[in-house]
Amino acid sequence: MNVFFHEVRAYRKTTIIWTLSLVGMMALFMSMFPTIARDIEEYQKVLDGFPDAMKQALGLQVETFGSVLGFYSYVFVYISLCGAIQAMNVGTAIVSKEVREKTADFLLTKPITRKAILTAKMVAAFTSILFTSLVYIVVSWLVVSVVATDAYSIKAFFLISLSLFLLQVIFLGIGIFLSVFLPKIKSVLSVSLGTVFAFFIIGMLSSTEGDGFKRYLSPFKYFDSSYIMEHTSYEGAFLLVGLGIVLIATIASFIHYTKKDIHSV
Repeated sequence: MNVFFHEVRAYRKTTIIWTLSLVGMMALFMSMFPTIARDIEEYQKVLDGFPDAMKQALGLQVETFGSVLGFYSYVFVYISLCGAIQAMNVGTAIVSKEVREKTADFLLTKPITRKAILTAKMVAAFTSILFTSLVYIVVSWLVVSVVATDAYSIKAFFLISLSLFLLQVIFLGIGIFLSVFLPKIKSVLSVSLGTVFAFFIIGMLSSTEGDGFKRYLSPFKYFDSSYIMEHTSYEGAFLLVGLGIVLIATIASFIHYTKKDIHSV
């Protein structure tokens, strides 16, 4: 329990900064919506001139861009990118920092098992992204309610917003997996950015090529906003794949962490 509270305190400032950044970005973009909605015909003419591949890669749905939910889903593409970076950062750093800062041998001499240590760290990381997602969902709902100029499905809105948390859980699992298996991570940010942007680019390419199978290669494509707006539900197959990634990463991390050699100072 002491490990859990220590990690929560250690990442408290970072969590608040990330939360405020995501909320601020969302509020800034959504504040533009009333102006865009008034002149939507002009905007649609401009967007229609974009190549189809570019619109697909950017997540632009011209026909729904003038609705508050359609505009929000476009903004959410970049919110989810930033949220994934946050989760990846936390997951990658929360275990690897013990080796990087040369405190692993001190921690492991305490009367606590490795499984308990990793569990406490995982729960602390999960608490961090849960806080961010809860604050984001509440504030985004308030902002969208204020700027909306048309009726929209509240259920679809919450499903889109909730997918931020689900995506973060996936990247948190990937980050923890890498932090446990990589021998030493000198720069958490470079590993996090490299991994997240690699998946993001794969997702963009799968959109432009129209290959449904390639969607499975990028967690960013597991929660398609267009599908959610149309069906007010998630795609079951992608939910299962996402759950599988988290379970495999978690189980593998526990097995390897309990057996790996931890070098002393």
